[in-house]
Amino acid sequence: MSVAPLGTVYLVGAGPGDPDLLTVKAQRLLGQCDALVYDSLVPLEVLNLVPSTAERHFVGKRRGHHSVPQPSTNAVLVELATRHRCVVRLKGGDPFLFGRGGEEAAHLERHGVPVEVVPGVTAGIAAPAYLGIPVTHRRAGSSVTFVTGHEEIDKRRPGVDWRGLARSSDGLVIYMGLHNLAHICEELMAGGLDPATPAAAVQQGTVRGQRSVIADLQGLAVAVREAELASPSIVVIGEVVNQRVVSCAPEPAAVEMPIPLPGAPEA
Repeated sequence: MSVAPLGTVYLVGAGPGDPDLLTVKAQRLLGQCDALVYDSLVPLEVLNLVPSTAERHFVGKRRGHHSVPQPSTNAVLVELATRHRCVVRLKGGDPFLFGRGGEEAAHLERHGVPVEVVPGVTAGIAAPAYLGIPVTHRRAGSSVTFVTGHEEIDKRRPGVDWRGLARSSDGLVIYMGLHNLAHICEELMAGGLDPATPAAAVQQGTVRGQRSVIADLQGLAVAVREAELASPSIVVIGEVVNQRVVSCAPEPAAVEMPIPLPGAPEA
């Protein structure tokens, strides 16, 4: 008795929110997939590219709300591949940058499921760009570090060495950092980073609802709190903030992101 071949799971980067930043390949796969597994940081306008006949599974994670455990997501992907030819695992930003795409790819490979990654535009580059801030600049240093500010992701790992980063990188782009921002800024200054270092925080970069603050490192946490910025946000710290060219910043897309949580009351 022959066994039906497994379908392919595509780990697709949805980009930072603006649908115009989807790659051509991502848009093509969304338009032809048989099943979709998606996160919360994806606007409805992107989900509308998926055929109405496609099977959909929401597996989003968000602070303060019930989250689908990663093993459950892994199991869903394997199961869908037994029934569908084309399965899209849609992730905000890029699947391999703080998106657990590497974990999912390894799990699928162990279970014999064909898997392919489709890179996406990451918010750590796009959100600052929508303020006109380049994350690298010849006049502002020769290095940039992408780092997660969410210290609770995995208690088995050592925490981020913020004091070490203060001495080793010319610029920092911090994902998921608002909750721990005051601590992060204190540690960076304790590590020797000048309190006057320019910094910025961008909420919901590239889409409607984009808001931002620019301050020095010493005052950033207070400025963010007073502006009531919320997640998802990107924080940029370094002299690159002073290289901002406001006139080059694109207009945020007129879409809403993140999508409402299933079952949550409308705002």
